[in-house]
Amino acid sequence: MKGRKPNTGTVVPFKGDAKKHVPDAPDFMSEDARKVWDELAGQLVAKDRLEPHHVHMFAGYCESVSNFIHATHCLVMEGLYYETMTRNGKQQKKTAPWGLQQEALGQMQRIGALFGMSPVDEKRLGAGGQGDLFDDVVSILNGKG
Repeated sequence: MKGRKPNTGTVVPFKGDAKKHVPDAPDFMSEDARKVWDELAGQLVAKDRLEPHHVHMFAGYCESVSNFIHATHCLVMEGLYYETMTRNGKQQKKTAPWGLQQEALGQMQRIGALFGMSPVDEKRLGAGGQGDLFDDVVSILNGKG
C-alpha cells in the first residue's frame, strides 16, 4: 500500500444512539399481557412515550390487547351469535365474547391514543403542538417565506 499510514488518533469512534432502558412488565400483569408488553414496550421507549409514570397506563393497554385476543379466540370457537326461542319467535343473540371483544377494542383505542398507537394518534403526538399562529405571516413579512 502506498502513501502515508492513517493517523488513528484523530478518528472519533461512532457512538450511535445509546440503548434506552426498556422497563420490565409489572408483576401484576397476566402472562399474555406480558407478551404484548415485550412486543411493544421497546418501540414506545424508543419514541420517548413510555416514561416511568406511564407504566401502569401502558399495562392497562396490554391487558386490553390480551382481553381482545382471548375474546377473539372464543368467538372463533363459539361463533358470533346463538339462536333462542322467545315469545316473539326464534331470535339470534350475540354471544358474550362478542361484547367482551368490542369492550376490549374500545379500551385499546382509548388508551392506545395516549401512546400514539394508531396512525392518526402518532401524527398528533409527533406534531409538537399547535405552534404559533402568526409564524407564517411574520416570516412572509420579513421576506423569509
